[in-house]
Amino acid sequence: MEVVSRNFIEQIIEKDLAEGVYDTVHTRFPPEPNGYLHIGHAKSILLNYGLAEKYHGKFNMRFDDTNPTKEKNEFVESIKADVEWLGADYENRLFFASNYFDEMYECAVKLIKKGKAYVSELTAEEMREYRGTLTEPGKEDPNRNRSIEENLVLFEEMKNGKYADGEKTLRAKIDMSSPNINMRDPILYRVAHLSHHNTGDKWCIYPMYDFAHPIEDAIEGITHSICTLEFEDHRPLYNWVVEELEYPHPPKQIEFAKMYLTNVVTGKRYIKKLVEEGIVDGWDDPRLVSIAALRRRGFTPESIRLFVDLCGVSKANSSAEYSMLEYCIREDLKLKRPRVMAALDPIKLVIDNYPEGQSEILTIANNLENESLGTREVPFEKELYIDREDFMEEPPRKYFRLFPGNEVRLMHAYFVTCTGFEKDENGNVTVVHCTYDPASKGGNSPDGRKVKGTIHWVPASSSVKAQVRLYENIVDEEKGVYNEDGSLNLNPNSLTVLKDCRLEPSVSDAKAYDSFQFVRQGFFCVDCRDSKPGELVFNRIVSLKSSFVLPKDQKKE
Repeated sequence: MEVVSRNFIEQIIEKDLAEGVYDTVHTRFPPEPNGYLHIGHAKSILLNYGLAEKYHGKFNMRFDDTNPTKEKNEFVESIKADVEWLGADYENRLFFASNYFDEMYECAVKLIKKGKAYVSELTAEEMREYRGTLTEPGKEDPNRNRSIEENLVLFEEMKNGKYADGEKTLRAKIDMSSPNINMRDPILYRVAHLSHHNTGDKWCIYPMYDFAHPIEDAIEGITHSICTLEFEDHRPLYNWVVEELEYPHPPKQIEFAKMYLTNVVTGKRYIKKLVEEGIVDGWDDPRLVSIAALRRRGFTPESIRLFVDLCGVSKANSSAEYSMLEYCIREDLKLKRPRVMAALDPIKLVIDNYPEGQSEILTIANNLENESLGTREVPFEKELYIDREDFMEEPPRKYFRLFPGNEVRLMHAYFVTCTGFEKDENGNVTVVHCTYDPASKGGNSPDGRKVKGTIHWVPASSSVKAQVRLYENIVDEEKGVYNEDGSLNLNPNSLTVLKDCRLEPSVSDAKAYDSFQFVRQGFFCVDCRDSKPGELVFNRIVSLKSSFVLPKDQKKE
């Protein structure tokens, strides 16, 4: 018998289905459009979508746009793009909380008529004073026992714009002595004379999240409202709202632990500051871990899904290493992407005994571990580019690449022996000279002699000039993410730009988001913003080597 391991949310859902609490599964992803999504949101997106898919249910995309002070259409569009890129298909179910503002207003009126809500005149400071503490009960609002009729008039006047921001609020009438502070007559509506990105100037009162969210879920027929642990203490209020409003099939709120990534910046306040100060070039700067930034850097939806799967779903907060995310993109790309040769810090290699004007075409496998990716043709000629680190005038012991008198293999091509080099006026090596063995084509000598070093190369005349960007963590991991004053501890070496790289001609037609493995260098992706035809810009997604080791219990059989 097959043993299937289910996380605690799946166990709850299966129990609900078995007991007839619900006859289907309907989930949603409900972001507030006040910034770009980050890697932590990817877990919520994929969890909610994955549950709907697993139980043949439905998945909604809904914007919780109840706070017009921070919301923009730019964020709406970026979030839609992220969700769709991750493969979470909401079909035609795209909703906005603001579409329900009329119904939410009627819900508030219903609570007033039931004697469950009242209009308050306390200031924000007085509200805090009256609220009490974790050890002391709160005090009743002086207006708590206003008549229903008076509350209805005042609430309508709030809606009609009679009062200034902060002058009046609508509060739930629950229990000022509740041990759960969220149940001490929470605010349901506040006055805010602000234009809304979706409803314009129709409203000058806006519902609070804790009031709006359960109503949205109930209207849409959500069965399981999956949210993160900080909302656990809000669950009694969530249940109170749907019960008092008498929804026939109330949704069930379930909380899970957030996914934290070590040594990264996810706070919107910090990212906004980095953008405004020009330290990064936008919310999608490849050094960030917003979903847009990861996509621009070259991460794939499959790699994010693998990462989320490896992190799992639990009630306990935990952190994942960034190296695990890097492991996931390596695993996804290593068999899918062609391996090409690139000289990131190029110097010229001249084969002195190669016939002048001759060129030959070498047929090279795109990926030695995946024959289905086929082959490509690369020209070989007298003048090539190699990486500067592959030549040394005075090498240390166990250096097996090019140096005077040493023989190496040019990858896929011939054996060559270094015969000399040229320098510029500053003493920098500019040209390396060598001779080749024509009998060693394909990288093997007919007399059986061995060479210890193999280096890559690109043909000089047809090489593709490109800019390459190398990234490190935007914060200094050794010193920690934050300084004592709360500011970010920035890494001054987080971005290195190499402007005169030379790549083999097979990449000349590369488009935005195309990715490759550069031999010995790592995986690289064509930048979607700055790259142009004839002016390619590559972002390094990840280097080839990693210290991360997947635990044995998570390895595939």
